Amino acid sequence: MDIPGVIIGQQKDYKEIYVYGSEGVLKVINITLQAGYGLIDAGFALSQNESAAGGVGKFLPYNPTTFTGGASENHPGRAYLVASNTATGSTVAVTIEDSYKFAVGDDLIINDNTTTKESLGAITAIDRTTYSNYAVITFTTATGGTAFTTARFAHVFVEAGDNTNNYSDCVGILEKSVDTGLGVNAKGAVATLIWSNCALWNGMVTNVDSAARTDISATVFGQQLMIR
Repeated sequence: MDIPGVIIGQQKDYKEIYVYGSEGVLKVINITLQAGYGLIDAGFALSQNESAAGGVGKFLPYNPTTFTGGASENHPGRAYLVASNTATGSTVAVTIEDSYKFAVGDDLIINDNTTTKESLGAITAIDRTTYSNYAVITFTTATGGTAFTTARFAHVFVEAGDNTNNYSDCVGILEKSVDTGLGVNAKGAVATLIWSNCALWNGMVTNVDSAARTDISATVFGQQLMIR
């Protein structure tokens, strides 16, 4: 006999992100978010896929320039490695669920909290069938002479910024929460991007670090995030 129980999940309150309302705000409507990143809350900083193929042009969560790998961080744009890669390897292993954040043709970036991030070129294959507990992503450009390790919170993510900067540039703020799906059920989502000419509650936006504020010409003034 089953033990009775109800799992309601964590309560999330409605988020009002606009200080003075949305009238006059410049937005980009009907943007397409790349599949596999789960529920993305309103106020989340977004990047745009700048790969040559794959999900090019689609939007995805912005990756802050610094991180510790701690459980309190909200970085769905990253897929953390389940095993350290070899120093000159052309594959990485991630969870099967995280592998659905990527598409063949996406340009891949690898990083950890010690080693300088590297561009791995385009994804050529995503193998979700050989192993039951992880997926293997193959890419075109082998890593350099230093291994990226799980002890240093090594992770990969889609190139969503210029190659000379952070590989993840913020392009705007998500207006309303949307669910892009997880794993095999990931389908992506259609949403609205807040672009400029607005004041947002700074405490209601997520992953808008100093680099993101520079990208979108934003300034913190008291409790407000002013985007010009």
